[in-house]
Amino acid sequence: MQYVNFGTAGVKVSRIALGLGLRGQNDAAAATRAILKAIDSGINLLDCANVYGLMDDRVNAGRSEEILGRAVKGRRDDLVITSKVFSPIGPGVNDRGASRFHIMREAERSLRRLDTDRIDVYLLHGFDSITPLDEQFRALDDLVTAGKVRYVGVCNYQAWQVTQAAWVQKEIGAHRMITVQNPYSLLNRSLETEMFPMVRSLGLGIMAYSPLAVGLLSGAYTPDRMPEEHTLWGGERRSVFKQYLTGQAAATLGAVRDMAADHNASVAQVAVAWVLAHPEISCAISGADTADQIADVAGAADVKLSEAEVTLLNDVSQGLLMTLDGVAPRPATAARPKTSARRK
Repeated sequence: MQYVNFGTAGVKVSRIALGLGLRGQNDAAAATRAILKAIDSGINLLDCANVYGLMDDRVNAGRSEEILGRAVKGRRDDLVITSKVFSPIGPGVNDRGASRFHIMREAERSLRRLDTDRIDVYLLHGFDSITPLDEQFRALDDLVTAGKVRYVGVCNYQAWQVTQAAWVQKEIGAHRMITVQNPYSLLNRSLETEMFPMVRSLGLGIMAYSPLAVGLLSGAYTPDRMPEEHTLWGGERRSVFKQYLTGQAAATLGAVRDMAADHNASVAQVAVAWVLAHPEISCAISGADTADQIADVAGAADVKLSEAEVTLLNDVSQGLLMTLDGVAPRPATAARPKTSARRK
């Protein structure tokens, strides 16, 4: 496993992180085995959130934190654990957003579920355009000062929003954020236009989530065969499968498959290796749900793509901005809905 400085911070993290979104996992014991396999594979960065839970347990926000807290007993001090706040966690008017009220309350709840005295990296899960930014980042900074959080970051921000947040942090004398977390893959290269130049300028690192494009680049799917019912793209998602894995996206998958054969590697390993080939990326977050899946993805850190291979994949995927809206779970919008909240 390779380790790098986490953005502007001195702490070192593995280039592969394990995400605890658990989109395709219903078994807490299996999720625990995946966590332990990740740690045994050299992964020291575990990415969680206050809204994550088992696949059929979405109404009970925080289940992933509970599973993670139990799994890392006795190994906590060597791990870097993230959690997040912002997304709706209930029907109450203050059960969402980045108000000081919500941030402080949810930080305490996450600490209890994780059974730990600190969150290593606490991230705003989305951009709250209603709450003043100085309120949001003063609250985060107070958590750092209190020792309950060590570093802060943001998720799903646009580049201008990150710049605005960084300016506010400087104005109020708050600890600087160290990372931005956004989706990035061969099928979604939207970060390259503005986010990449911005993080280079500010010295931030990017945590790239969905590096396999919600599993489309995992090697489990081909454009000419409908996904099986039990898979991530089974069930209701089968109706939109060909909408996403067609044309240029299908050609990109084909190029990754060919390259994987050349390297005697898996499709997933090559797809993640391409993400890690970009210096703006601190780590790629694997959404693996099983021990076997995380063992496969962890091997991506050992796949060395040549400059010519990176260029080839750049060319075949050029311009792809697939967002997978309506398919992948994503944080709620910044505006608070007038009706009662419902987890997406």
